[in-house]
Amino acid sequence: MTRVNLKEFRQNLDSYYQKVKDGESIIVTRRTEDLFKISPINTGAWEEVIDFTKLQRGGVNINDLLKRL
Repeated sequence: MTRVNLKEFRQNLDSYYQKVKDGESIIVTRRTEDLFKISPINTGAWEEVIDFTKLQRGGVNINDLLKRL
């Protein structure tokens, strides 16, 4: 994670844009105060637990699944 002051961030926005696009998070500060954090949207927060299309072609009927729960 990179820390950068606001002035530096504004002056080199393209450079920091590319860093975020490459997967890095950036914290922007003003003096010693953290202002905001920029992070890539696709952080891998979603994890595949089960792929129902592998169980049955076309997936599984949601109503049948919910009845079994």
